[in-house]
Amino acid sequence: MVTRRDKLIERLKSKPKDFSWDELVRLLDGLGYREAAPGKTDGSRRRFVHATAPAIALHKPHPGKILKLYVVEAVLAVLIEEGLI
Repeated sequence: MVTRRDKLIERLKSKPKDFSWDELVRLLDGLGYREAAPGKTDGSRRRFVHATAPAIALHKPHPGKILKLYVVEAVLAVLIEEGLI
C-alpha cells in the first residue's frame, strides 16, 4: 500500500521545481522531525530536530511557498544519508 508519505518521498526524490514548504513540513513530521520553536530574532530561519538524526536548518521561503532547488537537494541528501528514506 502506497501512503501519502511514500508519495511525498517519491516527489522529493524527483527534485521538483514546485515542492512547497507545507509538503516539506508534512514529510519531515512523518519522518519523526519536529520544528523547534523559533527565537524572537530567528526571522524566516527554521530548524527541524530529530531524536537520532542531525537537525535540518533552512529558511522558510517568502513571500511564496515554493522551495529553492538547492534546499530540496540538501534536505534529500540528509534524509538519504541518515537512512530515513
